[in-house]
Amino acid sequence: MLCLGRVLAADAAPFNSREVHPDSTVTFRLRDAGAKTVELYLANQPKNLPMVKADGIWSVTTPPLVPSLYWYSFVVNGQSQLDPANGEVYPNLAYLNSFVAVTGSGSPPWVERDVPHGTLHHHFYTSKLVKGLPGGRSDYLVYTPPGYDPKASVPYPVLYLLHGYGQTASSWTLEGRANAILDNLLSEGKAHPMVLVMPFGYGDMGVLPDQWDAKIADNNSQFAEVLMREVVPAVESAYNVGRDRRDRAIAGLSMGGLQALEIAFNHPDLFAYVGDFSGSAGNYLESPFAAALTPKAAGFRLLWVGFGTEETDDVPETAKLEAVLRARGFTVVDERFPGMHTWLVWHECLNRFAPLLFRDP
Repeated sequence: MLCLGRVLAADAAPFNSREVHPDSTVTFRLRDAGAKTVELYLANQPKNLPMVKADGIWSVTTPPLVPSLYWYSFVVNGQSQLDPANGEVYPNLAYLNSFVAVTGSGSPPWVERDVPHGTLHHHFYTSKLVKGLPGGRSDYLVYTPPGYDPKASVPYPVLYLLHGYGQTASSWTLEGRANAILDNLLSEGKAHPMVLVMPFGYGDMGVLPDQWDAKIADNNSQFAEVLMREVVPAVESAYNVGRDRRDRAIAGLSMGGLQALEIAFNHPDLFAYVGDFSGSAGNYLESPFAAALTPKAAGFRLLWVGFGTEETDDVPETAKLEAVLRARGFTVVDERFPGMHTWLVWHECLNRFAPLLFRDP
């Protein structure tokens, strides 16, 4: 499993490679006197931004950005590279991404506040089911809410939260800031206290780094086995969580959204709440999860779909899926947020989805 840590600056004299201004614009800089062309690839921007060189330093200032956590990279002479002066590099198995936080003047839901904090637990185990995993070494993270009582008479409900393609078990806490979002919601009384479980979301490592079309179906079906036979039993053995379907929710972003739908529809006895965050389901419209289950048999308490209004290909595909489900009698809660296929959308998805969980008697 790839794990990227701090990237050391190659230049002797440090400088600010990503300067966030009070108006939420950001100036990006790269020191490379020998480069012929440099562009900035920035999340939620439809095109790369050309950079201009002065005294060996390339720079560009963005338009005002909506508060979010943005991934970016420099495209030097046509080749992508990390920002060598930015140590904020999060693990990813498919893409090169440096990160910059734009918080604006307010308090976005993903920013840590002075409120009671839950606890993150990182578990490692040897998987017997993930195909092609070096050494069989896998992991999952667990968030327990503030005041978690392992001996409480009423067990805690649990949300299994799945990451996207290329991401890892840590993605929902590093760039997703799921723990901060839950802390903030709980402090305001907007969500029911719950445990979050964030697993390493692969069943077949052969899907990486660029075998989506060939391997995604097999990867997702195998991951369902990993989740049900390895992760869920381990969590239920170690934590005071409910084992009834009414105490379980499953959701995910992008690839994880597809997995959440497929697992929930194929195993409605396990999950009563389902969330799809930008999980384009075009390839699944005729699959069993969309066609073989009736609303009465599924008994979902919530079937929630959220995505960005600028996600181009994903928007019509998601609309098709919703049409199929509604034609079969399912109630689908649909929320749309300004933005592309980025954390700008997924932070808000979790912030809106979590308060709807486990409210029913």
